[in-house]
Amino acid sequence: MSTIKEKLYRELELKVITGVEGINFDPRIFRNTELGTKYQEEVHCLFEGDHESHVGFQFPAGYKSPHGLFFGLKWDRRSPYSFIVEDGVFYLAHKGEVIFPIEFLDRPKYYGLKTSDGVRMNTLALYTREGAILVPYSNECAFKEKGRDCKFCNINATKHTYGEIEGIGWKYPHQIGEAVAAAYREDGARHITLTGGFVAERREVEYYLDVADAIREHTGLDDFNGTAVIGAPLDLGIIDKYKEAGFRTVATNIEIWNKHMFRAICPGKDIESGGYDHWVKTLEYEAEVFGRGRVRSNIVAGIEPKDSTLEGVEYLASKGVVCFATSWNPNPGSALEGHRSPEPEWHFDLYKQIAGIFRKNGFTYDQIYDCYAAPVTVIHDIYRIEEQTLPVFSQQPALVEAV
Repeated sequence: MSTIKEKLYRELELKVITGVEGINFDPRIFRNTELGTKYQEEVHCLFEGDHESHVGFQFPAGYKSPHGLFFGLKWDRRSPYSFIVEDGVFYLAHKGEVIFPIEFLDRPKYYGLKTSDGVRMNTLALYTREGAILVPYSNECAFKEKGRDCKFCNINATKHTYGEIEGIGWKYPHQIGEAVAAAYREDGARHITLTGGFVAERREVEYYLDVADAIREHTGLDDFNGTAVIGAPLDLGIIDKYKEAGFRTVATNIEIWNKHMFRAICPGKDIESGGYDHWVKTLEYEAEVFGRGRVRSNIVAGIEPKDSTLEGVEYLASKGVVCFATSWNPNPGSALEGHRSPEPEWHFDLYKQIAGIFRKNGFTYDQIYDCYAAPVTVIHDIYRIEEQTLPVFSQQPALVEAV
């Protein structure tokens, strides 16, 4: 009989596979599923993660597996994986054969609220599960003005497709403060990530300081457990200001570790923010200011060779930086749309090696929770499986075997 860990790892493998290959379904399949009332809906505050756009059709934000893993949802009509509905129950299937039943994610209470100036809070702060919220203050990136967007990114295309239709735009500090307070009060949230497209350095730091003040004012918390996602500032002294403002962690996403590929894939980050070496120096300095395990970076996995990505993760970990890797999704509207990410097995092996690097360097689950926007990545899952902290481990044996 399979152990709970074995069952979880099989589900985790499916999470990676469907994250890369997507899921095939008729967009009309969710029309009678209480999306936007009982279940959490997808909101395009930053990126289109599906493999094609779907204006006019609302999708779920994700779903849970039988053993409680959170799966993201990527629509791809070419995928051999699909959703099947029988008697009102949704199932994940492969080539028409049912794998297991799924459960869509409960909609947080604050999603139904508005700010004092009438803005829907679900367009301000995305609930990313397990008490974490993501606030994309801006849904566009200034790199587009000079044709220097990161080649894998579709933030500007997403704004063009969904921004006006879904009512998503620039967020003001008081709106963020009210939304964060509501999420903390109504849904037990305990971590916020503030992020957005590239803006001018001076404007960014002043805005983040204003947002921190607004969050403290509306929540009454001095330590609101926030992550500031920033570009590499030319003046490294600016980093100290984010710590002084009350952010517990900071994130600077290098995206590509190979220096030459960084220049080609991330021309704006290379030209506008001091170049590759300065990005690395920024991460090292952030670790000095915020402390080991309190700085995060990210690499888009699958654009460069695996050994290069692992080299970056290993090097940054040695400096106290928690560097994740996310599976490259050739998003619609990006310069690399139509390309292919590596096979799912490639990504799963990478995730397992990164989790090993984190654990070897002493990074705790609390640290990777605090510095990441959505605590439901494959690496978070590996930690919780190995440490047996998922809810399924505390259930009665009879209930566990029934799942």
